[in-house]
Amino acid sequence: MKKMPILLMVMSLGLSAISHAAGYGVVDLGRVVENSSYLKQQNASLSQSIKPSTNRLEQLAHEIEELKKQGQTTPAAEVAKLQSQYQAKVDEFNKLQQELQKQVQTTLQLMNKTMETRVKQSAEQLRQENKLDFVLNKNAALAYDAKYDLTDKMIQKVNAFK
Repeated sequence: MKKMPILLMVMSLGLSAISHAAGYGVVDLGRVVENSSYLKQQNASLSQSIKPSTNRLEQLAHEIEELKKQGQTTPAAEVAKLQSQYQAKVDEFNKLQQELQKQVQTTLQLMNKTMETRVKQSAEQLRQENKLDFVLNKNAALAYDAKYDLTDKMIQKVNAFK
C-alpha cells in the first residue's frame, strides 16, 4: 500500500514534466529526400558525368563477348594474339569500372553529407520558428497527431538552400 502513493507521485512528476514541453514536430525524411531539388539535380548531374564511362563499359563488354566467340573458332596459331586482345579489354574494363565506382561513391558521400547538413539546419530552423522542443523523424514516432507534421515545411526549407 505504501508503494501506491510513491508511484502516483512519480507519475505526476513525469506528467508535469511533459506538460511543460513546448511541443514537437514530425518530419517524413523519406518524403524530404524524395522531393529534394538538390538531390534531383545532383543525381541528374552524376548521371551525365558518368554516361561516357558507362557507354564505354557497355562497348567493352560487347567487345569482350565478341572475342570470346572468336576464340571458339580461331585456329590454334592465332589464339595467343586473341588472348592478348581479350586480356587487354578485360583489364581496361576492370580499371574503368573501378574508377567509375570510386567516382560515384565519392559523389554520393558528398551529396549525403550536404543533404544531412541541410536537413539538420532546416529542422533547427523549424524547431525555433515553431517554438518546439524537438523535431522527430516520423519513422521514430510510434504515434503522433498529423497536425504536428512539418514535412512540407521541411521540404520547402531544404529546397531553399543554394
